Amino acid sequence: MWSKALGETGVRLPEIGLGTWDYKGGAEPLRRGLQAGALFIDTAESYGSEAVIAEVLRGQRERVFLATKVSRQHLRRADVLGAADRSLARLGTDYIDLYQIHEPTNRVPIEETLAAMEDLVDAGKVRFIGVSNFSLAALQRAQKVVKKHPIVSNQLRYNLVDRTIEETLLPYCQANKVTVIAYSPLGRQLQRICDCDPQGTLDRVAQAMDKTLPQILLNWCLCHDGVVAIPKGSSTEHILENCAASGWRLTPEQFNRLDNGVRFRRRTGAEKALRRLVPSHAAPMIKHLIQSLPPALRRRIQ
Repeated sequence: MWSKALGETGVRLPEIGLGTWDYKGGAEPLRRGLQAGALFIDTAESYGSEAVIAEVLRGQRERVFLATKVSRQHLRRADVLGAADRSLARLGTDYIDLYQIHEPTNRVPIEETLAAMEDLVDAGKVRFIGVSNFSLAALQRAQKVVKKHPIVSNQLRYNLVDRTIEETLLPYCQANKVTVIAYSPLGRQLQRICDCDPQGTLDRVAQAMDKTLPQILLNWCLCHDGVVAIPKGSSTEHILENCAASGWRLTPEQFNRLDNGVRFRRRTGAEKALRRLVPSHAAPMIKHLIQSLPPALRRRIQ
């Protein structure tokens, strides 16, 4: 497994980590992922996966880079400190490697939240501070607020067909040594990415490299400086397939063919705001509705 620098911390992360949003695979697939070199697990207090991760970490905590997140409803000082303690208890550990603000909010001053997170670092409960789903403006504001411990990462949606961050946010993170942790690097469904590739570019590149489509998609993400990826796999087979996306690179020609041959979009601020308003219980119904649409329409709302 190849690795990349985490900001300017001197720490190197495996470039493929183990995402655990909506994870249902139990402990064994994650253990196999660690054995394959993906010694980076990402979770959140809202995911419900911290307890199973505690099983996986037992006896090998020091080998694993562990990241979790505090939810946006817990961003008051006392709530941040309490949420961190609860995550530590569920994870069965006395420190978190990377503690992230799950998403920004206007309801709590960022100064209050980050002061609490810096206190967690000072107390030895957290090693590094990160953010998630922060726009460029929100990230820059957070960077101005921290006093002792820098923002080392921003966890963002990024894949071949959703390239919203490429216009300004990704270049800024790269220039300022803020590691981008790409979530949903395979999209929500592989078929939806294939819908954006009517010319079969992905298949041709995969055949030429003797790799699977998920491996090609992950490697495309990893070709970008300062980007690591945390795909979810709920089976040993899928996790090992994802891990095998590291240790090699697409050629510049193949990268350009994917870059130019597969249709992509960049979401507007209004679209992103609308997505945040969709209640979680409605997501499966919307997902089923989208899948029932013809491919041409699915591409337009990818």
